[in-house]
Amino acid sequence: MTNLETAPNLEAKINNYTVGIDVGGTFTDFFCSHADGNSQTCKTPTTHYDLSVGFMKGMSLLAKENNQTVEAFLSSVDRVRYSTTVGTNALIERSGPKLGLITTAGFEDTIFIGRGRSWADGLGWQEGRDQARIQKPEPLIKPDMVVGVRQRMDYSGKVISPLKKEDVLEKVQELVDKGAQGFVVSLLWSFINPDHERQIKEIIEEEYPEDYLGAMPVILSSDISPKSGEYTRTMTTIVNGYIHGVMADELNKLGNELRDGGFKKPLTLVHNTGGTKKASRTRAVLTHNAGPVAGLHGSAVLGSLTGDENIVFTDMGGTSFDIGLIEGGEIKAHDFLPVIDRWRTNIPAIEVKSIGAGGGSIAWLNELMGNSLEIGPQSAGSMPGPVCYDQGGTQPTVSDADLVLGLYNAENYLGGEMLLDVDLAREAIEEKIAGPLGISIEEAAYRIRRLVDARMGQEVFNEVALKGHDPRTFVILACGGAGGAHACGFGPYIGAKKIIAPSQSSVFGAYGASTMPIKEVWDKSHTMKLFQWADQSYLKDLDGFNRVVAELKDLAIRDLKLEGYSEDQMHFQLELNMRYGSQYNMTKVRASRLEVRNSENVKEICDEFTRLYGEIYSPEATYPTGGINVENFSLTASVSSTFKTPAAIWLEGADVDPSAKRDSRPIYWSPEKGFEETPVYDYEQLLPGNKITGPAILESSETTYVVEPGWQFTMDAYRNCIMEQK
Repeated sequence: MTNLETAPNLEAKINNYTVGIDVGGTFTDFFCSHADGNSQTCKTPTTHYDLSVGFMKGMSLLAKENNQTVEAFLSSVDRVRYSTTVGTNALIERSGPKLGLITTAGFEDTIFIGRGRSWADGLGWQEGRDQARIQKPEPLIKPDMVVGVRQRMDYSGKVISPLKKEDVLEKVQELVDKGAQGFVVSLLWSFINPDHERQIKEIIEEEYPEDYLGAMPVILSSDISPKSGEYTRTMTTIVNGYIHGVMADELNKLGNELRDGGFKKPLTLVHNTGGTKKASRTRAVLTHNAGPVAGLHGSAVLGSLTGDENIVFTDMGGTSFDIGLIEGGEIKAHDFLPVIDRWRTNIPAIEVKSIGAGGGSIAWLNELMGNSLEIGPQSAGSMPGPVCYDQGGTQPTVSDADLVLGLYNAENYLGGEMLLDVDLAREAIEEKIAGPLGISIEEAAYRIRRLVDARMGQEVFNEVALKGHDPRTFVILACGGAGGAHACGFGPYIGAKKIIAPSQSSVFGAYGASTMPIKEVWDKSHTMKLFQWADQSYLKDLDGFNRVVAELKDLAIRDLKLEGYSEDQMHFQLELNMRYGSQYNMTKVRASRLEVRNSENVKEICDEFTRLYGEIYSPEATYPTGGINVENFSLTASVSSTFKTPAAIWLEGADVDPSAKRDSRPIYWSPEKGFEETPVYDYEQLLPGNKITGPAILESSETTYVVEPGWQFTMDAYRNCIMEQK
């Protein structure tokens, strides 16, 4: 590639890169896309002690791939889209600041009482079974750091008892004296009328202005989560406040390093709402689980190229296995009340399910269940990692089992960047699994592999079938560093006819981040009876409906203008959380218009709700005559992505060029067959149109694709790995 530093005539082409970054539990992934559709990828171990170390190492590798210095490369980057785990780590480690909560007097115990299932929120199925010993999580804000102020509004936002400045100052001083490093304000009915919360913020900032050392952030629930649900609204605001400062410090440090390195644009963060925004314009709570959401978005983009509309996105990384759905070419599933760590919130997040099943998941024997073999949810992570990494790990993992079975090349893992120790893996499996069970090391490794495949396959089946779909009509997208190695193992559990392991599967979260638009969702709870059961009539207060939408649209326009975009670049989509009569659970309905001008427009929305409800729960479950309510308005505002998809490559013949075959090695496919000599191919040397009948191993510089016996591999026009059962 031409060095841009020494080619003045190419100066006009500078600023043509977009870099997507996905921080995982084991590796940090990078995807660099060019304006012409070309791309590079790389992976670095996640440096949990300081995420910027792994981040800048990845940037150095990309610069090297482009024959540039780091400074020249970063000055040529248009946008960095970053999905970070900084906030999630702060929650897990409980390393956030000491916060004070200001709420309505008499409701100081709301967050401690919680909801009926607060004890189970965020727990895996194994912890959930041990109900005798389950306890509610330690609160992020202790009881002595909660104060109640005398004020009250009713459900319509009418002031019943006014706020008194002296009372607020007294309670704030009490929190300051106890060491508060920030304030969270969540008052009753503030999502209808935020006036009292805003008054409290003004009082605090007047008492502790920015030029005082005592100045501290004040976070309002009416800004972070203007939605009904006292507990979830308060917890959303608390979680945001808890990770806000930690993220600000980490991102400021990272931003400074990028600027020092030559990057002159604002850092952009990936959101769990399916979009990206400047770090300076991002609410911290929206960064949780952003990596898997980015991968899901990338699945929709890839599906538009391959012509697949119903896709099960799966991502098997080092720590977890993520599952999400693309239906009809679109992301439609949203979390009703997403759980962040152990806290139920009400952010407008896209639903991606995650279980503890990755390459680093630890295999262990459950003595209480007669020494039955279990996988996860504990993970070896990136430090120390699987035993075969030779970094101090002692517990056998899925990756150790795959290595013992011969599926990975110990001398050519990650293109030779990382050497694996098969002897250490064998010793760990022998000591912890094979010996106690009285079986061979190979059979123990085989059981580990098949058990994790079964767990993943069953979760995939449940995720599709329980949403009312026929799993056999879906294509599996197998992503993540270990996805291509296990796809043939978990794919049959849903009866999938085709599995796609993308060419960029090992860094698919980073790829997805690169494809995402500028986007955010603005929410507001507001109850309206669109269809009145008493007289079977449609909504008459059309102005009230339109007024709520206009308020959200004004917020969106103001916010995106601050991002640097004009109104004519913005796209808007209205979604409504709707339900029948007094029903509790809601269904999200996409409205075909932003405004309603007559009863026919309202009927359109109600009919779409009835259709969607019937599709999910069966037509017999619909009951429109019982009344139809809208409870929440969600307005999505976005600016289209400039990501350029790669062009299709001309398909060659089915026959593989002999030079693409590296060698062969013995692979343990089953206890019945034992080791079987299996051909190994260089994935980079294969051409679109090539077909290979399994068993076979395909090795690339970043991942390994395993074509099991009974399966056939085909490389498509985008260099994706297509696997189908013969």
